[in-house]
Amino acid sequence: MTAQLYCFGESGNAYKCALALTLTGQPWLARYVDFFNGETRTPEYRAINAMGEVPVLVTGDQTLSQSGAILLCVAEQSGQMGGATAAERAEILRWILWDNHKLSTQIGTTRFLMNFLPEAKRPEGVIPFFQGRLKAAYGVLNDHLAGRDWIVGSGPTIADLSCCGYLYYPEPFGFDRKDWPHIDAWLSRIAALPGWKHPYELMPGNPSDRA
Repeated sequence: MTAQLYCFGESGNAYKCALALTLTGQPWLARYVDFFNGETRTPEYRAINAMGEVPVLVTGDQTLSQSGAILLCVAEQSGQMGGATAAERAEILRWILWDNHKLSTQIGTTRFLMNFLPEAKRPEGVIPFFQGRLKAAYGVLNDHLAGRDWIVGSGPTIADLSCCGYLYYPEPFGFDRKDWPHIDAWLSRIAALPGWKHPYELMPGNPSDRA
């Protein structure tokens, strides 16, 4: 059965899920969401996801939102990238929760403020505050990856896909790969996986479309 992923290219959270579906060989179609023209705020979209967010995965009669939940679902349904043992599965969940709280949410906010919100509307002091918190998060991830290829276990898992989601985007948000050598090498390993694509190649939607 072909799944539908409600997504748009600029969404790092949607990218995690698109990448998981692609790398596990699951058939899926992108359903473009016109976020920047307010589609997620419409009654029609809220009927699909009352939270008014992207991504949403629709498979048969199941509609699922929140990237972490979708990643867990893809791993379970495919039998891939979900950990080989109960201990690994718990560790994968731990990193997904950490990413959602400490990494992706703060990158998403910082990147949006710096690139997609007019400068006059940017709240003073917020960007440096988030960048300071993100520097600490990059340090945690970089240190964890020292001496290991993947976040959990001996191969790529949905923990890797969760944490990498925003780090391939070209828009500036205060992250430079050369400052974090273990993250840099890890991102290169993920990008070398068969089927990997850049977010703007994997999903419809690109800032250039609105230029």
